[in-house]
Amino acid sequence: MPRAATRADDLASIERRREALRAELTALDERAKAIETAAKDAGRPVLMAALERIQVGAIDKADARAIASAIAVHGGSAVAKHLASLA
Repeated sequence: MPRAATRADDLASIERRREALRAELTALDERAKAIETAAKDAGRPVLMAALERIQVGAIDKADARAIASAIAVHGGSAVAKHLASLA
């Protein structure tokens, strides 16, 4: 025999549950945004460590931004392949 529902099916309890679910979704959205932000910047420490090990000649700000933007848009692997083809 099926068990009887322990929750009352009244409008107030439904609204409380709905608000609790909205709060949980908001918290999940915030966690997801934080993880996405961290993932977007995950390569920075590796790149900075590599740059610290080599000597970099003079470079102007516009070129540095262009390189950084290319990495952000195309990914490090694609930029590295293109740079390797120049050598």
